[in-house]
Amino acid sequence: MESAIKTIVTTYLGSSRGKENLSGSAFQKLVKKNLSGVMEDTNCSSAVKEMQRGLDENQDGKVSFQEYLTLIGYVANSISQQKCGSNADASQ
Repeated sequence: MESAIKTIVTTYLGSSRGKENLSGSAFQKLVKKNLSGVMEDTNCSSAVKEMQRGLDENQDGKVSFQEYLTLIGYVANSISQQKCGSNADASQ
């Protein structure tokens, strides 16, 4: 678990290139490169822009680390629900 947390942090920091927030293009690249295996439409720029707008709580056009963590929580929750659903299907 420790390495997963470190990966989440270093992925953000690498994508933001030392800046406090991710720009729209940096967010798009991060999603496409790192989340395409667990999310749909990561190659669709309009879908990723819509996702960014949904995460951007302060409406500054950028994704802060806290807003990024909201996305990570959403993805983790979705994966958990899929796994629980597939386990329920397998036991029937």
